[in-house]
Amino acid sequence: MISYVQVENISKRYGDVLLFDDISFGINKDQKIALIAKNGVGKSTLLNIIAKIDTADGGRVTFRNDISIGYLTQDPYFNPENTVIEQALESANEVIAVIREYELSIKSGDEKLMQDAMIQMDAKQAWDFDIKIKQILSQLNLNNFEAKVGVLSGGQKKRLALANVLINEPNLLILDEPTNHLDMDMIEWLEVYLQKCKSTLLMVTHDRYFLDRVCNEIIELDNNIIYPYRGNYAYYLDKREQRIQSTTSTIEKANNIFRRELEWMRRSPQARGTKSKQRIDNFYKIKETASQKSDNQKLDIGVKTSRLGNKILEIYNLHKKYDDSDILVDDFTHRFVRGEKIGIVGRNGCGKSTLLNLIMSLEQSTSGRIEIGETVIFGYYRQDGINLKDDKRLIEVVKDIAEVVSLEKGRKMSASQFLEYFLFPPEMHYLYVSKLSGGERRRLYLMTVLMKNPNFLILDEPTNDLDIMTLNVLEDYLQKFDGCVLVVSHDRYFMDKVVDTLFVFSKHGKIRHFPGNYSIYRAHRDEKERVEKLQQKKQEQPQKARPAKTPKKFTYKHKREFETTELEIGQLEEEKSTIETEISSGTLQQDELVAKSKRIAVVVELLDVKEMRWIELSELKDS
Repeated sequence: MISYVQVENISKRYGDVLLFDDISFGINKDQKIALIAKNGVGKSTLLNIIAKIDTADGGRVTFRNDISIGYLTQDPYFNPENTVIEQALESANEVIAVIREYELSIKSGDEKLMQDAMIQMDAKQAWDFDIKIKQILSQLNLNNFEAKVGVLSGGQKKRLALANVLINEPNLLILDEPTNHLDMDMIEWLEVYLQKCKSTLLMVTHDRYFLDRVCNEIIELDNNIIYPYRGNYAYYLDKREQRIQSTTSTIEKANNIFRRELEWMRRSPQARGTKSKQRIDNFYKIKETASQKSDNQKLDIGVKTSRLGNKILEIYNLHKKYDDSDILVDDFTHRFVRGEKIGIVGRNGCGKSTLLNLIMSLEQSTSGRIEIGETVIFGYYRQDGINLKDDKRLIEVVKDIAEVVSLEKGRKMSASQFLEYFLFPPEMHYLYVSKLSGGERRRLYLMTVLMKNPNFLILDEPTNDLDIMTLNVLEDYLQKFDGCVLVVSHDRYFMDKVVDTLFVFSKHGKIRHFPGNYSIYRAHRDEKERVEKLQQKKQEQPQKARPAKTPKKFTYKHKREFETTELEIGQLEEEKSTIETEISSGTLQQDELVAKSKRIAVVVELLDVKEMRWIELSELKDS
């Protein structure tokens, strides 16, 4: 096993905040590792240290000689004057340097330069690589290669940064939340790309399907200890729970012994003067164990939901178009009923956030109308967050909204208690917002939305920057929420657990209603595409020139195969329907949900093979 990186006893502190202390682990060639930790413990800082952007306060990071590193940060910076293709070709890679010279020669129009560049392209066999670069940019919806980086949105810059590190094909690929700002089709493409790429991988992600399909190992940073898990996300959850239960049990036992030994230690020196030194030494060891914190604290969202009347939200013939742009919303009508949980899916830029802004009256529609019931209290979690002033303290942010928060079953909490409820301990209450991590800011923002006791939640990418532990709790809360939920998210696991129906954006602002969660929709879409391909193949078959030969006869053996294939197709379709029902039921455990999603993909593939054979036998039978 070839070691690429050794992290030894490193520590990092920012002011009074200790991020991690004396942690160690290694990264070996060909490993694909996911790093999991709670928000605020320094995941991004740890990646910065490994990528040599930051330095540790103590310890050291040792690299294998001559390995190349590609790092996707959460906030990439580019030269705004570069074009997309110029930025993509910024690299020390020798082949990419040749491609860059070729691109510049084309722009110059100088035939001599172009000829020299083409000779170099041939010599370095760079033509295929040039095509690959443009394919990666196109897959990430960066099709205008000549656009200036300065005019790109934040999401486009993040995708360009991702393209940059993928194009360079480094030995070690470090990715910090690579699925942020990607739509679901892009995420699924990236999954396949990373599965096949030869780079060793270390990444932070909250997307659990993505984690499962890309990584074969998980390391968790918890209470300054690194815990490795060789397995998928379901395996990690099971082993983590076992670890926490074991730790809790050990601490409880130590506390019981500690109380007894403390009484003995408090006796007069004469009473214990003849006791063994070993027992005294053991007392201090037990005290150390008993003083440990059992990290079993869990966010429990139990915020009161305001009563919702009969009329909720009614949308009639909604239409939205900006000047000189495609239609974003076209003739959309829907009447919401109590308890509806709807997910919105579609490609980046198709108008998902625009629809939410129209509902919230932050934008005006071109035509159509929106009617809102008198009892509706919206809780709008915006993708770009709220403007939390860096010079405000956490307690001030909360008190600006309410001094007292109403919870379930008539309970009430003060602003300070509510901060603790959302896992902000008392020592953090007077911290400035500027000291919070990205994930902690998101958790604080979520808290400010929920403390208003909404009965209609509109969530635009709520999963960005939240840690997996917080996501699990948010999912459980939304499943039990008895108001309405309308959510945009690229996190397929989140969507599968929370929503029971979808608004699907397609071309020119058309929005289709689909009954089912994302996995069911994706299976349905794959099935539709498969059938269309089969029909296309069937139409093309008679047009193909075939060599003249004696036609085959439909034998008894063919008849038996035909009947068996027909039976197997029926069984597979029945199994597919059963799995779709199970996935949408909301009763499956996380590992079962993952297993069912994988199985449905296998069933769809088998159906494709069996139906192709059925068509062949059917044609033979009819000939």
